[in-house]
Amino acid sequence: MSLAQPVKPPRSLIAAAGRAIGDYAMIGDGDRVLLGLSGGKDSLSLLHVLLYLQQRAPVKFDLAACTVDPGSPEFDPTPLKPYLAALDVPYFYERQAIVAEAETRMRGDSFCAYCSRMRRGILYRTARQQGYKVLALAQHLDDLAETFMMSAFFGGRLRTMRAHYRIDAGDLRVIRPLIYARERQTRDFAIHAGLPVIAENCPACFAKPMQRHQMKLMLAEQEHQHPNLFANLLTAMRPLMGESVQRGAARA
Repeated sequence: MSLAQPVKPPRSLIAAAGRAIGDYAMIGDGDRVLLGLSGGKDSLSLLHVLLYLQQRAPVKFDLAACTVDPGSPEFDPTPLKPYLAALDVPYFYERQAIVAEAETRMRGDSFCAYCSRMRRGILYRTARQQGYKVLALAQHLDDLAETFMMSAFFGGRLRTMRAHYRIDAGDLRVIRPLIYARERQTRDFAIHAGLPVIAENCPACFAKPMQRHQMKLMLAEQEHQHPNLFANLLTAMRPLMGESVQRGAARA
């Protein structure tokens, strides 16, 4: 398979993203979209979904990608540069020593939360500098459900990731086109399509069992017993995900 050719995602993944984009009016005609590309299975899957929609959807939009390298010695995103070049997708690589900075700058926060906040700030800066007004992130339904349960269990609040929102500064919008997709869909697509996945390898995240991983295991066990679990969780989370343009139109 030539790297110069985008890979057609499975119909179910395209349909899930298309419903989310339509339900939450994520992409409009003429939008310039910057994808946060970690190189994991989810962001690479979203890359190909957006490339497919870019060629076939009636709405015309520009697409670029940005990778934030946090300076972990185990993280090697070098395969992404030629891959994006072969796909003819504008690509921005930003390196900042987030891992080293965390040792001295982190105050009362988990490393993962600190790293996520710093990465997001770098993506915002890159989008502004390069003239992109929409930032696409690749979190899926499993991510939203895990966040929802962790917030309730450990924070005493009902919260999850929003589908589409404008940041506080007002100049950028953040969208999550995979909110109706399941993690198994991106995993299967990445394997079958041979996508150049960059393995998750943060030493801070693997130093001890993480709450998110434990929640993932718990939800998997519950879903085995209750097949409608994620559809029910999606229904419960809808009021927290933001205002839908087509209310009630999407299903898990």
